[in-house]
Amino acid sequence: MSSENAPENGQPEQLALIRETVRRAKPRTWRGAHLAEELPVARVVVDKGLLHLDRYYDYAVPVAMAEAAQPGVRVRVRFGARMTSAGRREGGELHDGFIVARLPASDYPGVLAPLAQVLSPERVLTPALLGLSRTIADRYAGTLADVLQLAVPPRHAKAEAEPSPAPLPPPPVPDPGSWRRYQQGPEFLAALAGGHAPRAVWTALPGPTWPEEIARAVAGTLAGGRGALVVLPDGRAVARVDKALARLLGDSERHVVLTADLGPRERYRNWLAVGRGSVHAVIGTRATVFAPVHDLGLLVVWSDGDSSHSDPRAPHPHVREVALLRAAEEGAAVLVGGLSATVEGAQLLATGWARPLVAERAVVRATAPQVRTVTDTDQARDAAAQAARLPTVAWQAAREALRSGPVLVQVPRRGYVPRLACERCREPARCAHCAGPLEAVSAGQALRCAWCGVEEADWHCVECGSFRLRAQVVGARRTAEELGKAFPGIPVRTSGREAVLAEVSGEPALVISTPGAEPVAEGGYAAALLLDGWALLNRPDLRAAEEAMRLWLAAAALVRSAEEGGTVVVVAEPTARPVQALVRWDPLGHAESELAERAQLGFPPVSRMASVTGTPSAVEDLLGVARLPEGADVLGPVPLPPLRGEEQERALLRVRPGQGGVLAAALKAAQIARLALRGSEPVKVRIDPPDIG
Repeated sequence: MSSENAPENGQPEQLALIRETVRRAKPRTWRGAHLAEELPVARVVVDKGLLHLDRYYDYAVPVAMAEAAQPGVRVRVRFGARMTSAGRREGGELHDGFIVARLPASDYPGVLAPLAQVLSPERVLTPALLGLSRTIADRYAGTLADVLQLAVPPRHAKAEAEPSPAPLPPPPVPDPGSWRRYQQGPEFLAALAGGHAPRAVWTALPGPTWPEEIARAVAGTLAGGRGALVVLPDGRAVARVDKALARLLGDSERHVVLTADLGPRERYRNWLAVGRGSVHAVIGTRATVFAPVHDLGLLVVWSDGDSSHSDPRAPHPHVREVALLRAAEEGAAVLVGGLSATVEGAQLLATGWARPLVAERAVVRATAPQVRTVTDTDQARDAAAQAARLPTVAWQAAREALRSGPVLVQVPRRGYVPRLACERCREPARCAHCAGPLEAVSAGQALRCAWCGVEEADWHCVECGSFRLRAQVVGARRTAEELGKAFPGIPVRTSGREAVLAEVSGEPALVISTPGAEPVAEGGYAAALLLDGWALLNRPDLRAAEEAMRLWLAAAALVRSAEEGGTVVVVAEPTARPVQALVRWDPLGHAESELAERAQLGFPPVSRMASVTGTPSAVEDLLGVARLPEGADVLGPVPLPPLRGEEQERALLRVRPGQGGVLAAALKAAQIARLALRGSEPVKVRIDPPDIG
């Protein structure tokens, strides 16, 4: 700063404060600019996720942008420009977008507004990614702009300016290793290394070897000169496969990781390395399924039944379905699998689209732990077991296992006492403010509403007037407290939503975990107790049995084999089908039984389904407007819990296989028609809803 511009007190101004007061300059509107001589029209998808605007828009290309404005680059355009008396289009709001094509002329008869700015010359939207995104938008009754927000990460200028490393030559073909335990496992790897595209539904054996097996499949694909993509449900699973790949390939530069935990700069740098062809293998969570891998040869979806694979943002695509569509379009191999099997996986096998990748029963028995069953009515035979609310079988199994290693205790609910009821009449305890369920956060503290968070210091039952409560459901923290008293001197560790443990040592300890948060034990757990199985099996949801099976297998697979003394005790009705499948360790057989039952009832995946949720009048209005395909069934509507004080209903629409696209198009058209009428109440439409209760 010069002395002429210094303030009166002689102190220089702080540039940080100046930046906060200076407004960011808007891009020029290029009024009267000369247009490009060749291909003067840019076709753009504008980032406005509105159903009635889900189409391409043409813009004029100024000559100064002609070289940079190529298909696939990010641009800024003015949307809603007005015609002036001089015959130009001016004004309108600035929006981001992508150029999808350069054309010699437009089919729009009027004057085109010019591009406002080319944000970057980097071609981030490839033709393959554009085609896949359009397919996903049509399948899920969404907009292309919404899918592109999921598929293309936000730009980071500094990361974009950095060069990507040179690609490495293909690695050698890996040894099959533990894939030899599976029928046709070595043949599957050989097909990948040979550049073929096998499709398999994989039922993984219990134990810690599945990350290494995924790594060998990736290495085999790279050895064949093609790219690989692995999608996992969470960061802990990504970290395990990342370590396995680094050990197997001996060079971490052969693959990259894509997770939100990396931060925007590192994540975008890795994404660019994949898109530029520098790296041909990528692992990560949900959005990784869209990664622009060059010459894609393998798509792996691990634990495809995990709810994390279903995107909570519109239009709610599921990773498995995106992977299957992408594999079909790009001619890639598919490996869908996990410790459990899904009904969708069983259907892929039933239709012949994929082949099973399983181990023989003798191998399964040698690697799986012993599974024992009890009922909730079993009474403990000593004071310690009664205090810990454990059946005798479970308490004795834990006591014996603690002599040789840690014991995992899976509790379906987090918190202390998440559900309470009147001790006298069993009426559920509810909030006086919003009628939500009351929960005990910890011992000695006031009750709190699980919905609105308001504390209830002076509760009494509205039915009988009693002031005494009983626990309907006991959470993980209360269980940890009880087990600590039942096994004095044994360390107690918890893993759940507040703090998830990745690993624990092999020393004797009690590890209390909620489903999905189980840490890996060094050398495996000596035993596992699966408590309160009724809380998983009795959920009013079509997928309750399948989900219970998946969560139980995920915990039981961390236990040592039966030959090493590993024991699993499941506290649930022993005659229930998921419990019997767990005892036999037969997840694929359970999935096939579920599929046969769904076929009789006409439920997904045998049929295609959509849910419509909103106020009663809005749901009725949309169903009246929609031109549903012939033979469509309307189930409901049924009432739902109120939302912000308004009544809510949900209807399920069911169509035959092959009519899913027609159903999605009909619901999208109905939404657009309702949007044209001002004042229409919003309705949430979801194709293939994950919960059908």
